[in-house]
Amino acid sequence: MSIDNLKAALPEYAKDLKLNLGSLARSTELNEQQLWGTFLAAAAATKSATVLREISEEAGDTLSAEAFNAALGAASIMGMNNVAYRAKSFLGDDYAQVRMGLRMNIIGNPGVDKVDFELWSLAVSTINGCHDCTAAHADVVRKAGLTKEQVWEAVKVASTVAGVAQAITASEVLA
Repeated sequence: MSIDNLKAALPEYAKDLKLNLGSLARSTELNEQQLWGTFLAAAAATKSATVLREISEEAGDTLSAEAFNAALGAASIMGMNNVAYRAKSFLGDDYAQVRMGLRMNIIGNPGVDKVDFELWSLAVSTINGCHDCTAAHADVVRKAGLTKEQVWEAVKVASTVAGVAQAITASEVLA
């Protein structure tokens, strides 16, 4: 199993990440599609080839082809949007009404339940550090009926996957 491969690859100093990864992979806060889509989108957002390869293997066993592609689509579109929206925020009020002018068709038609795509976008936005996007996606999923606990579970998955990617990269570089 790929989560097991990641846990085995983590150095001793990352024991907490190993424990978190194991417990989150068994989460019952999110349904299977939400959970594994969050894992996959977060893995793609970390830019770690090892983490993406291992998590995509396990996510592929659970997700439909449409959900797999939508999770990767969430990571991709948020990779663009998080940069653009952060820049608008950095540039100040003068840019608040500037038209974004970037194509984002996948957000309107992701190929899966909109709430799941939004949840994955929230997870990626937390990794990418975009306050505005994180808050906006959290608002959408809460209005769609997800609980605070479900939102936080997605954040925990994203933060743990980001930490795992950092520890794996460090151990690969230092090996």
